[in-house]
Amino acid sequence: MSELLSITLFVAAIAVYAVKAGRNIWWFSSILLILTFFIILNVTLVASNYFTGDGINDAVLYTLTSSLTGAGIGKYVLPGLGVAFGLVVVFGLLTWILRRRKNHPHHFGYSLLALLLALASVDASSAFRQVVELVKSQSRTGDSDFATYYKVPHGSINNPKLNLVYIYGESLERTYFQPELFPDLAPELTALKDSGMDFSHTMQLPGTDYTIAGMVSSQCGIPLFAPFEGNSSASMSSFFPKNVCLGDILKASGYENYFMQGADLRFAGKDVFLQSHGFDYMYGAQELKSMVADPSYKNNWGYYDDTVLDEVFEKYVELSKSNKRFSLFTLTVDTHHPDGFISKTCQRRSYEFDGKVNQSFSAVACSQEHIAALIEKIKASPYFKNTVIVVSSDHLAMNNTAYKYLNQHERDNLFFVIRGDKPQQKLIPVKRSTMDNGATVLDILGGDNYLGLGRSSLSGESLSSVFLNIKQKVLGWKPDIIDLWNFPKTISEYSIDQKKNTFSYSDAHFKMPLLLRVSDDKIEPLPESEYSAPLRYQLADFSVKDKFIWVDRCFKMARLWEPKLALSTGLCVAQGQLGGKPTVHFVEGPLDKQPVKFVDEQLDKDRFNQSVAMLKVDENAIRYQADSFIFSVPGAPDNVKQFSGISRPEAWGRWSNANLAPEVKIEYAEPLPEKFDLVITAKAFGPNAGKPVPVKVGNQQQMLMLGAEFSTTTLHFDNPDRSTTLEIIPPEPQLSNEGNILGHEPRKLGIGMEDIKIVPTA
Repeated sequence: MSELLSITLFVAAIAVYAVKAGRNIWWFSSILLILTFFIILNVTLVASNYFTGDGINDAVLYTLTSSLTGAGIGKYVLPGLGVAFGLVVVFGLLTWILRRRKNHPHHFGYSLLALLLALASVDASSAFRQVVELVKSQSRTGDSDFATYYKVPHGSINNPKLNLVYIYGESLERTYFQPELFPDLAPELTALKDSGMDFSHTMQLPGTDYTIAGMVSSQCGIPLFAPFEGNSSASMSSFFPKNVCLGDILKASGYENYFMQGADLRFAGKDVFLQSHGFDYMYGAQELKSMVADPSYKNNWGYYDDTVLDEVFEKYVELSKSNKRFSLFTLTVDTHHPDGFISKTCQRRSYEFDGKVNQSFSAVACSQEHIAALIEKIKASPYFKNTVIVVSSDHLAMNNTAYKYLNQHERDNLFFVIRGDKPQQKLIPVKRSTMDNGATVLDILGGDNYLGLGRSSLSGESLSSVFLNIKQKVLGWKPDIIDLWNFPKTISEYSIDQKKNTFSYSDAHFKMPLLLRVSDDKIEPLPESEYSAPLRYQLADFSVKDKFIWVDRCFKMARLWEPKLALSTGLCVAQGQLGGKPTVHFVEGPLDKQPVKFVDEQLDKDRFNQSVAMLKVDENAIRYQADSFIFSVPGAPDNVKQFSGISRPEAWGRWSNANLAPEVKIEYAEPLPEKFDLVITAKAFGPNAGKPVPVKVGNQQQMLMLGAEFSTTTLHFDNPDRSTTLEIIPPEPQLSNEGNILGHEPRKLGIGMEDIKIVPTA
């Protein structure tokens, strides 16, 4: 109803101003600005629903300005371009409509009415209300009843007798397991669910709606709230250090804790979280490489579920034979949005719904088959009688190709338990959340029936039942939960350990790169990760008065404040204010300790605007002064007009990427010399090694021969037509995840370039 009212007010504002108000530049600009804001808000709401299914939630607030690095963005490029084009068209149409009476006299009353209607349309929109609520949750003081409901359990279990196998199914929500909705989609795992204790109403709360957040909520009994985007937790050296989580209790009770998944452990800080809370043995894509039968059998995220779950069972048997207490956690990946992955060993590789094969449903049918097979093998083993098996989704499914069908029904997370010691078939329909999962498991293992904000669903009452407005309650506790990170509030000096790649102050340790926002009573760490925006973009959002400390590669900051270091790939620390004159310190040795001094200086708005503009420059538009193209730093030398077919900078240089363009093309701002040497330091990827690589300048062509290692080659060109363009055409670009960012589509690699230099000759 509010959406209908909001749209009605929006249309009314346009109609009143266009038909009655007449021309006035101030009123026109104000109303156009408000109506554009309305459109952007609602587009953001639609886009947020596209990814989260929960509108503009807490994760969206952190990622509105973030890159989608690591999110498999290739599948969203066309929709994104479509949205951008649509916004341009709508803005142009809106401007044209509002200016229709530009030759008529201005009418103050109608202009005021149109303005009020425009403001009312924004206020009535659910998008605006969601943003307001989230902003309020960020700024609340934390003076709440959080301490009343946050409960710390005892640190150990007396005389534990049961081992634990905990299976996280990526996005594998309970909605999939309702045969009346999706017939024969998951018969194997549905039968196992129905044979155990099935908790049928596990809701999703703010701060629990992506993988690392789902793991934190289920093991620590709290949402993942932080002063940075949650997936950036990889940059932390510890993870909620004040919390007692399930892994801590298990370790203190004599358990050996294991975790196994197909993706990289470092993504989103899973390794940091697990190490911080009792896990000594962890296996991800890097660790499994030497263990699996076929190391090349991988998808975009890592090893397929059939590979990983086979390794899980082998580890289960090995640990069971040792007669030690153990927990074995695993996380699948094949059902990851937007459409999942189908492993080669599935019996059913496709699932048809609504008259056609659906990739996401097919991935669910396939993955659940592997999970069920693992459980059946455990049940058939002689060790099952001492085992508790838990199966849960990490979070509700995000936008995938089955999403519109899921949204037609009430949605809950999956959580069921199969006990080898006390087989029990029972449907437990109590209202609960994923924060209750850890407390329920702890209760089954013989420990307390509470854990953080979680309560056992067997012997306690979930806060989801206590509070009808549990989502708002959790958001109100956000400042208290952020305080659990125990970040120091002051900084007088810092130390850097380049060998460990850590930045430390006041006994807190962070991985580099790192940005700190420093105020009188608070220090806000802003790390960089696959999901967060680059630090320079985060810094560009600071106010003119905000103090900062930024530790990163020198070339990222020195072009603003220390030009002599603009091409340095070494480590630098900048500190100051964007409205002042920040200082840049070059870190020379492996260990460096420096005092923190913020100069009391006059702040300049123009200087601030200039710094922000330079921070926001697109990476490929950056230009630097150099006599060669240095591929390990962003941008290009100032004599290059534009370039294409070149991937992002890496520590050694850049790959050519045929996904971007079939050839490397560098267009220079001025004609190239009539005679020159092209000096190139490069290497070939895969089958390109040892094959001639055509290099063209105008009508001239030379052949470049490269091996698998870097070498420097000089090619001579005659350029009588004074061409401005250099082209390099790798013969056999190959799809590869070599050096790729987790979750991204494979790149088509041809050659790797370190340096290109044009040397005029007589």
